Amino acid sequence: MNAQLQEKILAVTHSGVDRAECTGFFRVALGLHYLAGLMTKETLDFKQIDRDFNRFIYHTIGKGHSITSILQYMSGEKVVRVVESKRFLKAFAEHCTDVPVENIPFLLGLNLGVAKDISKIDVRGPVADYIERQRQLREETDAN
Repeated sequence: MNAQLQEKILAVTHSGVDRAECTGFFRVALGLHYLAGLMTKETLDFKQIDRDFNRFIYHTIGKGHSITSILQYMSGEKVVRVVESKRFLKAFAEHCTDVPVENIPFLLGLNLGVAKDISKIDVRGPVADYIERQRQLREETDAN
């Protein structure tokens, strides 16, 4: 995790209007970058990657948070409010051009799939509903 990526995530974070929104923006921007980074054919050193992300998380929002807790957050209902926020989408598109906004539903689906495999939880719910709505919107757009 380099300084440039940290600056991008912090720029998105600062687009929030209060502490709760800023924290949500931080979690989602960071989680999307983490998930996008998994999309490679290269062998990944997860211990090092997680250590780097966890250090940044600790320095930004404090103890008690980790990449694991951020990915859990991204499996829950609160993530939908963030990814449907026009302010978040605008800031993310502006500052995080390396992860296209149109990839958000795919990355959230990837995260849900991993959560299901690890914890055997039922992935039906608000995030799955959001992903399905986005798929339908994309299909309608492609048809026109």
